[in-house]
Amino acid sequence: MSTEGRYTEPPTQWIWQVPAAGAARFSWEYDDGRDRLLALYQKGKDKQWDAVRRIDWDLEVDPCDPLGTPDEAMSLYGTRYWDAMSPADRGLLRQHYTSWQFSQFLHGEQGAMVCAARIVESVPDLDAKFYSATQTMDEARHAEIYGRFLHEKIGMLYPINDDLQALLGDTLRDSRWDMPYLGMQVLIEGLALAAFGMIRDTTDKPLPRQILSYVMQDEARHVAFGRMALRDYYRQLSDAELRDREEFVIEGCYLMRDRLRGVEVLENFGIPAAEAAELTERSEFLHLFRKLLFSRIVPCVKDIGLWGPRLQQAYVDLGVFDLGDSNLDLLMTQDEEIAERLDAERFAAEEQARVAEVAETITQGADRNP
Repeated sequence: MSTEGRYTEPPTQWIWQVPAAGAARFSWEYDDGRDRLLALYQKGKDKQWDAVRRIDWDLEVDPCDPLGTPDEAMSLYGTRYWDAMSPADRGLLRQHYTSWQFSQFLHGEQGAMVCAARIVESVPDLDAKFYSATQTMDEARHAEIYGRFLHEKIGMLYPINDDLQALLGDTLRDSRWDMPYLGMQVLIEGLALAAFGMIRDTTDKPLPRQILSYVMQDEARHVAFGRMALRDYYRQLSDAELRDREEFVIEGCYLMRDRLRGVEVLENFGIPAAEAAELTERSEFLHLFRKLLFSRIVPCVKDIGLWGPRLQQAYVDLGVFDLGDSNLDLLMTQDEEIAERLDAERFAAEEQARVAEVAETITQGADRNP
């Protein structure tokens, strides 16, 4: 199952090497550690699952309508380009947009896997190493899932967005052990979680809904882990050290808002880059989507103690300051409950099908033996 022939254009380099910085840290203290983290570690072990068995890969997906996206949500809707498109062209546009979105999810999950492994290596506390080891496995599973969905159901991949790659590179190059937490688990995964949730809650297609629900169940634990570890550590830092990390958050938030909008898709449809950027800026749906993208990031940043005046002003400028009062714990609980409810519905349907099959077999046997 080669990926090479499925990319809309080949990556500039097939192997991306990021020079590693910082120390690998060992701890010879094997005490019980922090109860909260160890409880999360136990939960991480208990909640491991197999993507081959839990997800119903036999569900069909129409590549030209993978998510049931309404016309109004397409950035070209209402433009001369949209009016000139045939139904087949519009279906191809939907395929490209889904490919672009899920390709960034895929590349982000590989980044999360590498960052989780980096945390295992560099974090000084053994309880955090234990939990990060379970997260590394979770992220590997997520990359497996998104890769399979793109290969088998969409049939197309996009290279990693340049700005997502830049933010990931900055996160990995930093020698401070807390930066993989901040860059990946707060910013990149916070952004991804909001995007996952928006698609999960709007799609009427069962397979992508399954995939996103189960991935988000895992991610709820990861966010809890990042919050615990960073909240504890940032209480110990000086004002100057906190401001330095706030600057990293501000730069990352502006980068994600301004650059992660799928302009590459429109360019593949022959629209010049400048005009493609202008069209996306006019999209009312994109403006709403952008604000929702910060629904997981802003309350998490505030919770871990990065809430200085400059960061607050940045969130005012971005129009997302009010999200700081969102109940992040409630959002994460809902993510877990949605996945559990989906499992219950699937198991009930499978049980009902088995009962019907047994009843039919009994009836057929009675008909043959009157």
